[in-house]
Formats: sequence, C-alpha cells, structure tokens
Amino acid sequence: MNLACCQFEIAWERKEANFARVEALVEAACPEAGTLVLLPEMFATGFTMNVAEVAETPDGPTTAFLARLARRHAIWVQAGVVLRGRRSARPRNEAVVFSPEGRLVVRYAKRRLFSPADEPRHYAPGRSAAVFAWGDARVAPAVCYDLRFPELFRGAVARGAEILAVIACWPAAREEHWLALLRARAIENQCYVAGANRVGSDPTGLAYSGRSVLVDPRGTILADAGSDEGVIQAAVDLEGLRQYRREFPALRDMTRR
Repeated sequence: MNLACCQFEIAWERKEANFARVEALVEAACPEAGTLVLLPEMFATGFTMNVAEVAETPDGPTTAFLARLARRHAIWVQAGVVLRGRRSARPRNEAVVFSPEGRLVVRYAKRRLFSPADEPRHYAPGRSAAVFAWGDARVAPAVCYDLRFPELFRGAVARGAEILAVIACWPAAREEHWLALLRARAIENQCYVAGANRVGSDPTGLAYSGRSVLVDPRGTILADAGSDEGVIQAAVDLEGLRQYRREFPALRDMTRR
C-alpha cells in the first residue's frame, strides 16, 4: 500500500488549468494501482473566499474530474473541494475521497475554520470526524487548520483511524509549525500521517513553500516534497504499525484511570 501527495502551484480560481496540472503530475508519477493520492485544500481554486464564484454541487465539475482521475489511474484520490452545504446557505470547505472505480467514498467538512482569513463568515464548519476504509487500513481526512487541534485527531483514532490524511493551503510563514504538527499528530496517535500542501503564491499576498510530507507512526519523515512541484510516495507497513501499537501501548494507556 502506497501513500502519495501531489504538490503544485494552484492557478487562482482557474479550475480547468488546475485539473490539467494535476493530471500531468499524476501521469508522470505513475502511482501503482490502489495508491491513495492526496491533493491540496481547494486544489482547483486556491484558498478563496469567493464562494459565489467557486462553490459547486456534489456532482459539479471538480468532483467529476476527481472521479475520472481515480478511474483513469486506478487510484484512490482525496482532494479539497468547495461544496454547497447540506444544512446551511454557506458552502463547506471539504475533503472528498474517490475510490479507483470513481465512486465517492466520503465527504469530510473542515471543522476548524481559519478566523484570521474570515473563513467562518464564508463557510459552514463540519460537525464530526470521518473515517473510511482504504483496503485493510482506516483513514481519517482533515483539512489545514484542523491540524492545530489535536482533539479532532484523537476522535478519529478512537474510531479506528490508522492513517491521518491532511490537505492544506499552509503559508510559508508558518512552515515550521506545519512540519512540527504533522510529526506530533503521528507520534501522539501512533499513525501514519500524510500532509499535502501547495507551492507558489496567491493574489491575497500569501506565499506557500510546499513541504508536503509522509510521516511514519514514530514521527520519522519518509518523504518530503521540498518546495518544488511534484508527487512524493511512500509505502505503508500496516502490520508494522499495529505491532508498534501493541508493543508501545500509549493509545491503550490513554483510556486507563
């Protein structure tokens, strides 16, 4: 089983251009069948508050592209999409996951919205964790600012998560926080962690340094994308993870009184 992160410079609110760039990068990386590939938060638009322009229905062009991408390469795909809310007039900043058959497996809405960018005014928050089956593994998606709130990940692990899949538009100014928090979530939850970020800049003045990484349950970085566009990949040793949890039972001890 392989995890992968696709890191690239997002063309601001130009969906078709971003679809083409992702397709080219995935084609060049040639991930093996069944790989779980992560794309950044709002990969088709950039981290925009222009919800009237970019929000879609669940059967819109972005989800249609992701379904085609998954089918074409026989991979799992997790990516960030702006979708109109189920219960709210505001859309939601979501992570969606597609199977190799192009089937929508799960929708997870970002639960902690980034107030410095006024995100709560434009988007509705999610209400709960989501965990999906990827082969024999259990995976929990998360979106960007969620990473700063460890209780969200504890909840996902309580539901059986063994892999934490974080997609983001995380600014270069806080790159060290990004790396430290991804490793911390891996160590404290004894999970594999994948963090997919973007590079480049956007019209709001923010710069992004990438540093998409794949981290093992001991906090060791297995692959680091640096600041260039590309796809990183690493193998998941699921039995090794479970053996580590048995030998070093920190998660079990957490529940003891």
